[in-house]
Amino acid sequence: MNIINRVILPIIVVAVFLLSTATFQVKQYQTALEFRLGEIVQAGFDPGLHFKIPFINTVRLFDKRVLTATSQPERFLTSEQKNLIVDYYIKWRIVNPSDFYRATRGEERVAKDRMDQIVRNSMKSQISSLTLNQVVSGDRDLFMHHVIDSTSKDINGLGIKISDIRIMQIELPKEVRKSVYSRMEKERFAVAQSIRSRGEEQAKKVTANADRQREVILAEANRQAAKIRGDGDAQAAKTYAEAYGKDPSFFEFYRSLGAYKKAFGQGDNTFVLNPDSQFFRYFRAPGLSGATDLSHGTASSKP
Repeated sequence: MNIINRVILPIIVVAVFLLSTATFQVKQYQTALEFRLGEIVQAGFDPGLHFKIPFINTVRLFDKRVLTATSQPERFLTSEQKNLIVDYYIKWRIVNPSDFYRATRGEERVAKDRMDQIVRNSMKSQISSLTLNQVVSGDRDLFMHHVIDSTSKDINGLGIKISDIRIMQIELPKEVRKSVYSRMEKERFAVAQSIRSRGEEQAKKVTANADRQREVILAEANRQAAKIRGDGDAQAAKTYAEAYGKDPSFFEFYRSLGAYKKAFGQGDNTFVLNPDSQFFRYFRAPGLSGATDLSHGTASSKP
């Protein structure tokens, strides 16, 4: 029992300690660097259990997953010298742990600060070449693509890669927000006025065209009506002429009846005429004696 406590147990403890210091585990989402007295001797370990020399070699583990770096809202100037407050975030990951360690001593905070500065300068350059409307209403994906391309060379020595940059919010400073909204309102009003003017112009053209077509249709209708009326009058004249030619005396009698109807139809007309005039010739039928009331313009006959 004493031998176990004095010899075997210390050996087990030492073995366990040496085993724990001589091995390290790399997880699926990690990458590792092995150092010998502070110098990098190996990188690019596969996931799993690995061995090292205790007390001489040390290991640093790094997360190789996509990380998110958020930034404080930053003020930028557009090409119109308009201030914008832009809030954005960066998606990045470690692709070269050796370069990452040499550039940042393995500190993510240092990498984020340097990366954020590079991205800020790139966004400043991009926004300064665009108008306010292009930044706010333009193609965000194309804008971010340009920012990523311009930052790729600058961050190449950091051992990291930016996979995406996204704008979360764009705000106008309070001192210029009101003036911008006023200008946008005026622009929208001008557009509305232009659309309304074009609509009124089109309405006038449609109305003028309709009036012209109306005049053409009425003129054509009047022409056809005059032609039909002329044909009717000609036909009526022809009919009267034929009837008159067949029996002239009857035709004269019929026309006189029409004249009597027009003359005596009202009942309150007074005529001063000679009873022997041709107008009353059909009142003087043979075998009848005609008496004419000249004071009232009427005539009566008695057998």
